[in-house]
Amino acid sequence: MSKNLNKSQLEKEKVLAFLDQADLAVPANPGFNSLKIAGDFAKLFEQSVQEQNFQVGDVVTGSVVEVQTDYVLVDINYKSEGMIPIHEFREMDGVRQINVGDKIEVLIDRIENENGMIVLSKNKADMMRAWTDISKAAENEEVIEGTVTAKVKGGLSVDIGVTAFLPGSQIDLRPVRNMDVYLGKKYKFKVIKFNKKRGNIVLSRRAILEQERESLKNQTIDAIKEGSIVTGLVKNITDYGAFVDLGGMDGLLHITDMSWSRIKHPSEVIKVGDDIQVKVLKYDTEKERVSLGLKQMTPDPWESATAKYPKGTKLSGKIVSLVDYGAFVDLGESVEGLIHVSEMSWAKRVKHPSQLCNVGDEVNVMVLDVDIQNRRISLGMKQLQPNPWLELKSSYSPGTIIEGEIKSITEFGIFVSVEEGIDGLVHVSDFSWTKRINHPSEMYQKGQKVRAVVLGVDVDNERFSLGIKQLESDPWSNIDTKYGIGSQHSVKVVKTADFGAFVELESDIEGMIHISELSTDRIAKPEDVVKVGDMIKAEVISIDKEARKIGLSHKLVKLRESKADVEDYAKKASSTSKTSLGDVFGDQLKGATKTEKN
Repeated sequence: MSKNLNKSQLEKEKVLAFLDQADLAVPANPGFNSLKIAGDFAKLFEQSVQEQNFQVGDVVTGSVVEVQTDYVLVDINYKSEGMIPIHEFREMDGVRQINVGDKIEVLIDRIENENGMIVLSKNKADMMRAWTDISKAAENEEVIEGTVTAKVKGGLSVDIGVTAFLPGSQIDLRPVRNMDVYLGKKYKFKVIKFNKKRGNIVLSRRAILEQERESLKNQTIDAIKEGSIVTGLVKNITDYGAFVDLGGMDGLLHITDMSWSRIKHPSEVIKVGDDIQVKVLKYDTEKERVSLGLKQMTPDPWESATAKYPKGTKLSGKIVSLVDYGAFVDLGESVEGLIHVSEMSWAKRVKHPSQLCNVGDEVNVMVLDVDIQNRRISLGMKQLQPNPWLELKSSYSPGTIIEGEIKSITEFGIFVSVEEGIDGLVHVSDFSWTKRINHPSEMYQKGQKVRAVVLGVDVDNERFSLGIKQLESDPWSNIDTKYGIGSQHSVKVVKTADFGAFVELESDIEGMIHISELSTDRIAKPEDVVKVGDMIKAEVISIDKEARKIGLSHKLVKLRESKADVEDYAKKASSTSKTSLGDVFGDQLKGATKTEKN
């Protein structure tokens, strides 16, 4: 009922306004019937509408007279209000942005519908106005604003009054991986493609950014000089550094120039979006490349390291990282030192630093050396403990006999346990006085107990030297007495080679008969005269005690047996014990052979 009265009242006011405009007398009784008056002046009202000349497609300004849940009534000074669906009005935070009394532009879609009401559209009016503005912007290369509304295939959808397409390649200066960050945000764009007939609009944000970047770049280039301090925005981080936007151009901040201390990744120091002050280290004008430094903004702590960390200084610090060869310790002020595994313990053989310490541990250390040029500080942990090698040297004098278990076997020898954590080395050369040993495993096994003689303790190099052959006397010490020059012996052929035959004089004592000393005849190979296992008679012609070599001659025995004149031959052979057998006897072979034939 009230709604009808309001409507009648509204119609009454319209008629009064019309009569007033038409300069007609208004009836004295204010309570006139609005329906009767409407009928009486129907012709005049119709004539007024025709004079307004409303046409379908016209865009006119109207006034909001009522806002309902589903629609909005708008008065455009026609005989009836126009109804517009509520969804044509923008919603923000769940509230429609329309109120009674608002002036809005609408498009006349139809003069009357089946209810006698004019049909209006706000969307179509907005679209017409938008197309006009867009056409003008495209023609004059003007900038327009729009709001990103959704992700679509290949890019983003943008509301600029109408829906436009923003390709992924035109969103930013660099490829965009996450388009979600742009949703709901307002940006400026350039129209790069426009077709009203097809309703096709393509935008570019990159074109505007490139213009802005070029303008900033020119300003930045004028300001950049090596050594200057600049402010930039961290745009991107990689494993080797970060790219910093200096304003129109990027500079590279390498990981080695981020901090005076060691870092594994740039993200430990900076993150994308940070505003940082950096120093220009190098500027290549031709390639427009800028190298930046962050650590150079603070004094180099290594310049005072020698004075601050003199050799022998005792310090404490936190272990920040472990590597196979040692542990790095933070000494403060971006200075780190290294404890090598060899400097962690006097007694334990440390294979990895994790056996004794972990990241985060507080440790006491001593400065062993400072290398400013290479930015290295050598630290030691064991130096803060008594040195057991000094006690070992006094407890195990050379000649002391020990017995221990073989802990490990290497190509060069065996390690024998002396005390807990202390192993002594028996070098392969100290296994036997006489035997030739290719590998220690030929004689010993891990876990086997052996006796050995202490040869010496090297405190500085932490080495304990042992010998097994020293348990017995050296048979070569009196070899010249047992096997004198000119003495003949029955020997066994144990091996042959191209240059001669090796023979055994006794257990572990070998001699060699050169091929020239095997026969009075010229032979091509030792096997022409002897074979492995043969027992033959040979005369000692040379002894080299230092090299542990005995030279013998089978030919000389044969010559003596034939009673040939070999005295000069034998004398010369015995007087050149360190000369090769071929050199000694080469010239005499012809003469001795000739004598034998005579």
